[in-house]
Amino acid sequence: MIIGITGHRSLGGPATEAWVRAALTDEIAQRPIHRGLSSLAVGADQLFAEILISAHIEFEAVIPCAGYEATFRDDVERIRFYHLVARAATVHRLPFDAPSEPAFLAAGAWIASHCDLLIAVWNGLPARGIGGTAEVVALAQTQGRRWLHIDPVRRTIGDGGKA
Repeated sequence: MIIGITGHRSLGGPATEAWVRAALTDEIAQRPIHRGLSSLAVGADQLFAEILISAHIEFEAVIPCAGYEATFRDDVERIRFYHLVARAATVHRLPFDAPSEPAFLAAGAWIASHCDLLIAVWNGLPARGIGGTAEVVALAQTQGRRWLHIDPVRRTIGDGGKA
């Protein structure tokens, strides 16, 4: 099974991040996963990749654009990103010249269309711009993909099913 991730960059603090990490770890442990897909954004995407590494499950990095590392706030975030890219079994670099909402949407669409199950770490609210978690979930639903909703605000996990 191939599992993809989409999710918020900001998870709401250390306690919520710990809850999301535990939820992702439990969900990954319950499935016969042989590969994961992540764009390695700060937040849910990187947590997912780190959990896969700990579980000895390969993952593919889907890099939205050239200069993606400029979207990270500081050297700590960039170093974490470079470390994860180096651990990826495969790196897909999408053909966008610079960070942009269309590039982020394309990465999410790529992940949604190449996975058997999409895990969405999502507060359930509408997107605030192009390429956000809500839009990637909508794409997965349109494609009839199975998806799992991990809500970091309500701290619930629900099967999104198929559209």
